[in-house]
Formats: sequence, C-alpha cells, structure tokens
Amino acid sequence: MKKELSIIIPCYNEAENMPFLLDKFKEILNGNLLKTTELILVDNNSNDNTKEVLKKLLKRRKYPFARSVFQKIPGYGAAVYKGFSSAKGKYICHTHADLQTDPKDTIKAFEMIKSNDNPQKTFIKGKRYGRSFSDRFFTFGMSIFETLVLKKFLYDINAQPNIFHKDFLRLIKNPPEDFSFDLYAYYLAKSNGYIVIRFPVYFGKRLHGHSAWNFGFKSRFKLIKRTINFTFKLKKILEEN
Repeated sequence: MKKELSIIIPCYNEAENMPFLLDKFKEILNGNLLKTTELILVDNNSNDNTKEVLKKLLKRRKYPFARSVFQKIPGYGAAVYKGFSSAKGKYICHTHADLQTDPKDTIKAFEMIKSNDNPQKTFIKGKRYGRSFSDRFFTFGMSIFETLVLKKFLYDINAQPNIFHKDFLRLIKNPPEDFSFDLYAYYLAKSNGYIVIRFPVYFGKRLHGHSAWNFGFKSRFKLIKRTINFTFKLKKILEEN
C-alpha cells in the first residue's frame, strides 16, 4: 500500500526516549494509518547508544511502521534533510524526538492538510504554548528580528510539527545543516505563496535527556549567532537573485 504520510524524527542522543516514542506512535497509528504511515528515525551520529537501541527495538514486529536511517553529518537540519531523501509519503512531516510536543499533533496536522482545499500549496506548523517566560521572550525577540530582516511575518520559528506536500521538497536547495533549517523551510513556504496554517500545540518538558542547544545562556547565544548569520546570508542570496 502506498504511503500517505512520512514522519521524520531526527534523533541525537535520544536512546532513553526511543521506547516511549515508538510506543506512543504505535498507540496513535491505528487502522488505515498504520498501513499508510511510515516513521523515519534519523540517527544523527549519536554518541550514546541510540543506534543500538533503535536496532534492538526495530527488530521487533511491534513497530512495523518504523525504520531508521543514519546521518553522519552533525546537525538537526542535516538529519531532517536525510529523512526527506528517504521518505515515500505523499505528505512529509517532521518533529522532534524529545516528546515535548505530543506525537498526536503530527496526526492532527496531517488531518488538517488533507482537509484543506489546496493541500499541495499548504504548509502547516505548530504554535507552541505552555513555555516559560524566558523562552517566550527569546522567541518573541527572534521573531521580530527575522520578520524585519526577511520582510516576511515569521514567528515561533522552531515550533513543531511541520507538514507539507512532497512537492515542497523541490524548493529545498542547499539547506542549512543546523537549527536554522526550520527558519529556512518556513521562509520558503512564505516566499513561495504557500497557505501557512498555525495550530496550537502544548510544549512540555523533555521526558529524558537534555536539549542539544537549549541548556544555558552560552548555548542559546550560539544558536542566536548562527541564526543571525544564516538570516543575513539568506537575505544576501535573495538580493542577488
């Protein structure tokens, strides 16, 4: 049976979360969804035992909808793009492995895009709530910056999940390999006339492990610096074209 939905999940040092993540998707992927959905777990060159845990879990018949691929290039964007290249679905979704957003939100986004009048030109993205004041303040500041520089209204750029028709992949060329990837994809949708729909998703605490970037002022500053550099690089490319 042809795949309708491919869900891409980059995994960097997420060994502890893998059993819970797979069980959660087994719970929500029932009926026809189980046959038409594929879950692609991208091991992003983890230095814990994510690779071994995935190999052991995916040997079981319990998760026939899931498979793993390996991306040796470090970075969230590199992992997501690797997943895209392996996807077989008509619709492509990507989200995080840390369970801070409920996997059910991927199915909600899928139902939303299918019911849209023009799903091939629709880009659906979560809009987070339930975060701390400092996180919301950081997001607000970055949203203003991105909007002013790129001349497109952009906000809560790193919210999950994201879903679009596979035709969107043709727009992606030389994407960034880090967390700037979400900005890149969001901007591509806006600048190419896509109908961008946001929907509320609760953003809770990580189940296990820690964030690859949000674990202190120093890490957050590095992310800001990389994002700013990529934003001006993107602006330059646009001006040249």
